[in-house]
Order: sequence, then C-alpha cells, then structure tokens
Amino acid sequence: MADWNRGHGAVDDMLDVENQFLAENLASKVSMLKSLAYDIDKETEDQNIYLDGMDSNFLSATGLLTGSVKRLSTMVRSSRDNRKILCYVSVGLVMVFFLLYYMVSRLQS
Repeated sequence: MADWNRGHGAVDDMLDVENQFLAENLASKVSMLKSLAYDIDKETEDQNIYLDGMDSNFLSATGLLTGSVKRLSTMVRSSRDNRKILCYVSVGLVMVFFLLYYMVSRLQS
C-alpha cells in the first residue's frame, strides 16, 4: 500500500507542475488582455476628444451658414437692384466651387 501512495505523489507533483504552467500561461494572457483593454480605453478617449472638437467646429460653421442665409434672404426680399447683385454673387459662388473642384482634382492626380 505504501508504494501505491508514493505513485500518487508523483502524479500529484506532475499535475501540480502542469497546473503551475497553465496558471502562468493564463496570467500572461490576462495581462495581455488587460493591456489591450487599456489601449482600447485610451483610443476611445482620444476619439471622443476629437469628436467633441469636430462638434464645436460644426456648430461654428452652422452659425456662419445661418448668418449667411439670413443675409441672402434679406437681399432676395429687397428691391430689384439687389436681385442683380444676387445673380452675380450666385454665379461667382458657382464658379468658385468649380475652380476649387478643378484644383482638388488636379492635386490628387
């Protein structure tokens, strides 16, 4: 009977060594996942800061466009002399748009 218990001791030692190896392997994987989660959190915070900045930029652009539309509406409602100016401004804006489109397309190719 004593020999039989000694055999179990060797198996127990072998299982203990294997458990230690698996525990260390698991600990390294958990550490790697923790590092990955921290990197994702940091990237998320950076993206939120970036999006908040874009939000304020869009709000300022919205304010500028609203003011321009109000001025344009006022000009449309005024007398016929201003309608001629409105036509020139509209044609000028279309030409500027096409000029910018042409310049951007030339820079990309």
